[in-house]
Amino acid sequence: MKHYGLSDDPQTRRITRPLSGSVRLSIEGVEQLTGWSLEPGGWISFAAAPAEGQEVRAGFRFDVPVRFAEDRLQLSLAAFRAGEIPNVTLVEIRED
Repeated sequence: MKHYGLSDDPQTRRITRPLSGSVRLSIEGVEQLTGWSLEPGGWISFAAAPAEGQEVRAGFRFDVPVRFAEDRLQLSLAAFRAGEIPNVTLVEIRED
């Protein structure tokens, strides 16, 4: 989960696509280089569970699934092997 916003209006996002190789994990502020793995769906699996009450934190880059807002794209092929796409709107696909 990633948390955004102010304490009186918090926003939470479930992260399902962390980028492999970018994940850094700590337990009680001590980075853990081994003893865990990144599973499908963004889950972290530990070789041995952290003790109850220990703070586990992670940092990572992640992808966000999106789709095109429209079924058709307006293209302009002004010259041979050249063109432009003036406006492409993407919509986030929420995976709650």
